[in-house]
Amino acid sequence: MPRPPVRHALRLLPLPTNSAGIPAVLHPLSSVSSSRLLSPVSCFLLSVALAGCTTVPTVPVITYTGDPIVDGKAQLAVAPAKDRVLWQYRVAAAALRHGQDAEARAQLDDAQAATAGALAVSSPEAARARSTFHAESDKPFIGEPYERAMADYYRAILYWRAGEPDNARALYRDAELIDSDTAEKTYAGDWVLPDWLDGYATARLGGDGTDALARARKNSAHPLPDYDPAANVLIFVEFGRGPRKLAGGEYGEQLRFSTEPSRAVSARLTVAGQTIALPPWDDVGWQAITRGGRVMDHILGNKAVFKKNTDTLGDVALAGAVIAAESSRREKQRTVIGPDGKKRVVTEVERDRGSEQTAVALGVVGLLAKLTAGAAQPTADTRAWDNLPQYLSFAALRLPPGAHPATLTYYDAAGQPLASRTQMFTVNIPAPDPTTISDAGHPRETVLFRSEVPD
Repeated sequence: MPRPPVRHALRLLPLPTNSAGIPAVLHPLSSVSSSRLLSPVSCFLLSVALAGCTTVPTVPVITYTGDPIVDGKAQLAVAPAKDRVLWQYRVAAAALRHGQDAEARAQLDDAQAATAGALAVSSPEAARARSTFHAESDKPFIGEPYERAMADYYRAILYWRAGEPDNARALYRDAELIDSDTAEKTYAGDWVLPDWLDGYATARLGGDGTDALARARKNSAHPLPDYDPAANVLIFVEFGRGPRKLAGGEYGEQLRFSTEPSRAVSARLTVAGQTIALPPWDDVGWQAITRGGRVMDHILGNKAVFKKNTDTLGDVALAGAVIAAESSRREKQRTVIGPDGKKRVVTEVERDRGSEQTAVALGVVGLLAKLTAGAAQPTADTRAWDNLPQYLSFAALRLPPGAHPATLTYYDAAGQPLASRTQMFTVNIPAPDPTTISDAGHPRETVLFRSEVPD
């Protein structure tokens, strides 16, 4: 993958020096401390200053066409390696919505292979992201559990469309496995469609899918139909905008989610004299906030505690330095007789060298603590697969061979149709082909995918 050119920018934190070239903040130590203290402190401050040396990537110039797939691939071509999976997810979703199955399949396969590898073996980037002084966004993006489950969901649609319901079923089970280790066990494995479709694929393949159907019904807020293994049309529908990621907490260490209220909250398909209700069987926003436990949550918490404690130490040390500096200076008055024979009161300042040394030491400790706290990076990773839907729905039905005009209408929370979102299309059912009959005696399904999500 081509990498963008980089330019180097040197940014140094200024350290004022005295006439001897010694950093002014450390100069008093020369009169009270040995070089054994001065040298390491100077080196540390210099290293912190040099931490400002950054490599600033040149922003690539991309000519946008308005085509979400072309533009997404252009972004993918210049994205850093750590963001490659993120852009592959985005391109795949757009390609699936525009009927470019081969593109969607290729992007999802590459992304899922990279994700599996990253989960199996911790990369150097991931190890650095876990350290106190590196950001979580430095690691390769693999997505939150709900994002990885959605990659399985989309890839399963493509498998089923290619006549491979067994592979689709394997991905539905993987999606449930991803969601099985939630932070709150009440919501473990509570996706509806992956369970329902797992059982439906099993029934289509001649097995018993009742256990999966029972799990789906337990978690569903809407009545779920019985399986119809003889159905020859499957329609997957999505609507609403999916969740966004936000950084919360005092230091941005908490990963939070926000989902905009969707105008469309349900849909209805009318075709060949049939009207099929399409309620929101799954809410992707809900799956985001009940996500599986993340090791990074605890690491980010520890980073925030370190930052807060170190920052507090710096405040205390600097305050102590001020107090010690004030106490090291004492004024004393005495009466003297001047050349003119007159008495005068003279104020003299006496300095306590021990207090001065304490003030300087506390000042150095405070400065180092504040610099160290400033270098800690507990901010949560808010990179997000931002073209996901909020709601997922599905229907299985029977249609005879031929071309069937269909209307898909979306409805708001008040039950009013959203005329501007209505989709009209034709469902083409091929004549029965004996070569595509499954071992269970069922013809190959026509798999439709419709989306209300804007590009």
